[in-house]
Amino acid sequence: MNESVPRFYDELAEKYHLMFADWRGEVLAQGQTLDGLIRQLAPPGAHTVLDCACGIGTQAIGLATRGYQVRATDVSIGALERAAREAQTFGVSLRVSVADFRSLDRQVTQTFDVVVCLDNAISHLLDDADLLQAARQMRGRLSPQGLLLVSIRDYDRLLAPAQTPAADPGLPGVHVHGEPARPGGTMPRVFEDEGGRRIAFQVWTWSSDGRSYRVEQFFLREGDGAYRVSHFSSRFRALRKDELGAALHAAGFSDIRWHMPAQSGFYQPIVSAMNR
Repeated sequence: MNESVPRFYDELAEKYHLMFADWRGEVLAQGQTLDGLIRQLAPPGAHTVLDCACGIGTQAIGLATRGYQVRATDVSIGALERAAREAQTFGVSLRVSVADFRSLDRQVTQTFDVVVCLDNAISHLLDDADLLQAARQMRGRLSPQGLLLVSIRDYDRLLAPAQTPAADPGLPGVHVHGEPARPGGTMPRVFEDEGGRRIAFQVWTWSSDGRSYRVEQFFLREGDGAYRVSHFSSRFRALRKDELGAALHAAGFSDIRWHMPAQSGFYQPIVSAMNR
């Protein structure tokens, strides 16, 4: 992770909700889903949560509406400022502060029943040393018997040898002579709201080794007979499940389990791990 990541989310903060048909509804739905997972996996009575990649508060606010005491941290000041504002509109309390999840102990001293790092945020870490450091820092913020929840894109599926555009119409493929097809981005999604029509999509540019890719996030907003374009860019690692699981194991976590969307109800694969 470098300085471009905070800048990406600072710039994106006021438009992040445009990725969703109904962001406020998504906050409540994800809060309910995560509450169910925590009740299933964490020790009884778990009620304190650290969201160490909170963004504009999608999961942190959702969990707060379910009665959890939530501390929310992020590398982006702009995202945190919006999370604090949005929490007020939901009628919940959210304590926010700037922190890099590779160095949580510098800003966060207490421990929590649950630590979450969702929305593929951990895939901003492009090398194994940073990944292991983040895993150790998250474990360090957990109480004994505490629960960690981390979500990533399903890169194993996206980069499987059989993956082609026809196999997954939601992800257009990029074909390079002599190389396997890689997802070229996301299909455009068209939404209608009180502001008019808007379109959201991503374009992905892969590194030569296929281990990371640059995301170009586009929003098109209709107005006055034309479309205004907003564009934001950052880099992610194509982090596979076994790589993340190995980092969690090396950091000292136990009972490492994957929960796929069909089982968990969450939109990305989630790995759970215990601080035992």
